[in-house]
Amino acid sequence: MSKRRPYVRPMGGWWKKNPFYVEYMVHESTALFVAAYAITLLVGLVRLGQGEAAWNGWLEAMKSPLSIVAHLAFLVAIAYHAFTWFKLFPLTMPPIIVNGKKLEPEVVVGSGWTAAILAALALLGIVWRIAA
Repeated sequence: MSKRRPYVRPMGGWWKKNPFYVEYMVHESTALFVAAYAITLLVGLVRLGQGEAAWNGWLEAMKSPLSIVAHLAFLVAIAYHAFTWFKLFPLTMPPIIVNGKKLEPEVVVGSGWTAAILAALALLGIVWRIAA
C-alpha cells in the first residue's frame, strides 16, 4: 500500500478573491429567483386549468404577506439579473456604428433597459385595460 497522499486542491471561496467572479456568481444565483418566479406562474397556469375554485385559491395565496415579500425579492433579483445581463450586451454583440462612430457601451446598455421598461409598461397597460 502506498504512503503517498493525493493533493486535494482547496475549493472553498475561490470566487470570493476576484470581484469579477463575485459579480458572476451573484448574477448566476439570481437565475434561481427567475426560475422560482417562472414556477410560481406555472402553478398559477395549472390552477387556472383546474377550474375557478383552484384559480381563486391561487389568487388568494398570491395576496398573502409571505407571497408579497417573495414577489418583492423576485423583483429585486430579476432586476439585478437583467441589469447584469444588459451589461454584457456591449461585450457580446458586434460594434454598432452610427454616423461612422461606434456606439458607447452605456448607450447599448441604456437602450436595453429602455426597451425592457417600455415592454413592461406596455404589458402592464394591457393587463390593466383587460382587468378594467
